[in-house]
Amino acid sequence: MVKWTADDMPDQHGRTALVTGANSGLGWETALALARKGAHVVMACRSVSKGETARDQIVQQVPGASLELLSLDLSSLDSVRQAAETFRARHDRLDLLFNNAGVMALPYSKTADGFEMQFGVNHLGHFALTGLLIDRLIATPGSRVVTTTSSAAFYGR
Repeated sequence: MVKWTADDMPDQHGRTALVTGANSGLGWETALALARKGAHVVMACRSVSKGETARDQIVQQVPGASLELLSLDLSSLDSVRQAAETFRARHDRLDLLFNNAGVMALPYSKTADGFEMQFGVNHLGHFALTGLLIDRLIATPGSRVVTTTSSAAFYGR
C-alpha cells in the first residue's frame, strides 16, 4: 500500500486554488496544505468572520501565505453567482477548484431558491459554482476539480 501525505504534494507556486468551506475541517486542512506549498488560496466561506479567523490561523503556521477570502453561501444561487463574478474579476486562471463545503443531518429546511437544504448546498451550489467558473478552468492548463463527499453515500439504496 502506498501512503501519501501532504508532504508529497509538489510545489504549488504560481497556482490558484479555490477551496469552499475553507474555514473548518477538510477545507481548512486543504487550504493549509496548499498554502504550505505556495499556492494562492482563495478561501470561500459562508461566514466571513470565521473565514478571517481561519485565515489568521493559517498565517500563524505559514507566515507570508498567499490567502484571499471570498464570501460564498452555497444555499443561495445569487451568492454563488456573486462569488463567481468576484473571482472572475480578480483571477484569469483557476488551477484547482475544491468543492468541499457541505452540511449534513439538518432539520428539514430549504435554500433561498427552494431546494432541500442538504441537496442544494452539497450538490446544486457546487454544480453552479463549477459551471460559472468552467471557462477559467478550461483556460488553465492542467486544472483540476476535486469534489469532497461523505462515505455516508455508501449507505443509500
